[in-house]
Amino acid sequence: MKRGKFDVMVSRNRIRLLQILMGLVFLYLLFMSFEIPLVYRTGFGSVSGDGTLGFTSDALPRPFLLESEEEMGDKDAPRRPSDDPFRISHGSPHRTPERRMREFRKVSGLVFDESTFDRNASKGEFSELQKAAKHAWVVGKKLWEELESGKIELKPKAKTENQSESCPHSITLSGSEFEAQGRIMELPCGLTLWSHITVVGTPRWAHSEQDPKISILKEGDDSVMVSQFMMELQGLKTVDGEDPPRILHFNPRLKGDWSAKPVIEQNTCYRMQWGTALRCEGWKSRADEETVDGQVKCEKWIRDDDSRSEESKVIWWLNRLIGRTKKVMIDWPYPFVEGRLFVLTVSAGLEGYHINVDGRHITSFPYRTGFVLEDATGLSVNGDIDVHSLFAASLPTAHPSFAPQKHMEMLTQWKAPPIPKTNVELFIGILSAGNHFAERMAVRKSWMQHRLIRSSLAVARFFVAMHGRKEVNSELKKEAEYFGDIVIVPYMDNYDLVVLKTIAICEYGVRTVAAKYIMKCDDDTFVRVDAVIGEARKVQAGRSLYVGNMNYHHKPLRHGKWAVTYEEWPEEDYPAYANGPGYILSSDIAEYIVSEFEKHKLRLFKMEDVSMGMWVEQFNSSKPVEFLHSLRFCQFGCIEDYLTAHYQSPRQMMCLWDKLMQQRKPQCCNMR
Repeated sequence: MKRGKFDVMVSRNRIRLLQILMGLVFLYLLFMSFEIPLVYRTGFGSVSGDGTLGFTSDALPRPFLLESEEEMGDKDAPRRPSDDPFRISHGSPHRTPERRMREFRKVSGLVFDESTFDRNASKGEFSELQKAAKHAWVVGKKLWEELESGKIELKPKAKTENQSESCPHSITLSGSEFEAQGRIMELPCGLTLWSHITVVGTPRWAHSEQDPKISILKEGDDSVMVSQFMMELQGLKTVDGEDPPRILHFNPRLKGDWSAKPVIEQNTCYRMQWGTALRCEGWKSRADEETVDGQVKCEKWIRDDDSRSEESKVIWWLNRLIGRTKKVMIDWPYPFVEGRLFVLTVSAGLEGYHINVDGRHITSFPYRTGFVLEDATGLSVNGDIDVHSLFAASLPTAHPSFAPQKHMEMLTQWKAPPIPKTNVELFIGILSAGNHFAERMAVRKSWMQHRLIRSSLAVARFFVAMHGRKEVNSELKKEAEYFGDIVIVPYMDNYDLVVLKTIAICEYGVRTVAAKYIMKCDDDTFVRVDAVIGEARKVQAGRSLYVGNMNYHHKPLRHGKWAVTYEEWPEEDYPAYANGPGYILSSDIAEYIVSEFEKHKLRLFKMEDVSMGMWVEQFNSSKPVEFLHSLRFCQFGCIEDYLTAHYQSPRQMMCLWDKLMQQRKPQCCNMR
């Protein structure tokens, strides 16, 4: 009996001990449930003692604790810390990591201390570009404040969003009317299938040119005789304030071409980037070459170096002996002659444009990806030619409005995901202009749909300054509020001040997103997000990096359209710099740039990419930077296996994305 009572007491003690242990385990788990999130919030993106952003992921595997879009959408966005959208809070320039990681700002937090600037300006410490930046900032800030306060109210347009404008079926212009319109025939609704335009003109006699653009002067020659003209279909309504894209560039060169022969050159041009030229030099296109609606790309004409020995006398006698009928061959001269009237007709076929001169087919130019018939809203004829009359027929009579609403697709699927609580490996800042509605929409629907961006492992935002037209700013504000992917940089936009947007990208990347890498690109740049991250990871963890298509020992141009004066850049060479369409920085370099700018110690230069190279060089003097060069960051157009492709039109963006999704490999969409 005693042994039985002892066993009962021992079993009760064991149960009590087990209950105590379970209670301790419960308390430990409860404690850890509060402690672990705190560790991750303060560990990622924390600021180390040397002022650089530290990442615990360098030592530990990085957990991505992502909320669903529904959970994120239910939470209220935090308020801005200050009523002044142009300044961050005083004191430490960094907000706490938790607040910084969850905050979305519609306006850039870049600081431009006007009072400090004014005090130092009297000492002559600032360049003309810095003074222009200050003026643009003051004007832009005032304009944005008026827009935010509702002082700027635009009257609603009578035309509804989906209403089409009525256009004439045909247009006729005399030579004098064409001259009065600046040698431009407007095609309000563009072209459609089988539309055609006829031009009646006379090429002028050749004149001497000392600086010919299509030829090279021979040694000892002072000039060359030139006679050429250009007929172009242009996208006049594509983007305001920019050179319109040349959808078809038709350039007969009667005299003065570098080949010393009469030729016809055809091409396309988008944002100053020319495609691959199609040159017709008097030889008929090869039999195995692709045709356009069954027509050859180039017809044959008589050349002065043609021996016409295609059929020898021996073959001719053999054909006669066996009774083979001789095929009648007609040799046509070059279709344009100085001082002689011609009638040229360009028509839109299924596969391309066809050009006939005096009733004979001369050349066909296949459509290129990125341009459609409705975009061709103007015809220009310039050069050594007198135009007598023009006639356009079979034109479309209706076209969707060219207003921004035409490009905007207000669908929730295109909205930007919120910035996550956890750290972001790559932040992509996209330079854009206020009126680039179509470009931004194309980016949203293409590479911004990448799984890394949709899951918030990478973040992309557009950086846009104030536009000169109030209606554009009003539409921009609506766009920013709806999609949540636009950061307003409050200065009046100016090509020479694009560098301010780049600094704003650095500020947002380190203070709002706390990203490990910051990338800058343009809104006509297609980005392979995963491949770009892989390129940055090639650099050893913890090292400062500068990755892109690098330029070494480049010299400034001192003459011409893009000339740089000695006042603007006194040095003979530029520093090593990455081409502007796409490059990557480590966060410590970006933080250095922002800090120096806010202290008014950062030297500004009108060429944004050269400026970045200059700043990296300054940073490199105190901490080593690893430069990584890759031609796959394309400066012009696209190459196979690209990391970024530049000068891509909205339609090319969609084409690149479709190929990437369907074929799972990067392929270009330059042309057919």
